Amino acid sequence: MVDHYRRLASLLQTVEKELRAMQLWEEQMPSAEALASDQPFALDKLSFNQWLQFIFLPKMAGIVETDSALPESCSVAPMAEEFYKAEQVDALSLVRHLAAIDALISG
Repeated sequence: MVDHYRRLASLLQTVEKELRAMQLWEEQMPSAEALASDQPFALDKLSFNQWLQFIFLPKMAGIVETDSALPESCSVAPMAEEFYKAEQVDALSLVRHLAAIDALISG
């Protein structure tokens, strides 16, 4: 299981690097209200990029840091693929890394 956490930590860092390289990383955190959204991917309050940066990455990093139980499943890559296709952004590498996270968590 330790290998899973190491691999996940590495993938999370790679996703952050990809977002930064794509100039999709934001310096200012969204409002507490936006971060408290209960909608899938917080799409009612955040862009998908913001959700990745401010909700998904910190939550997953927290799980790794505390050796907490991983979610039973994860399916972020399909959402990323649809979002970036609609935005006409070349995000193939980012989507591949998210798919690797999905596969690692979902087994």
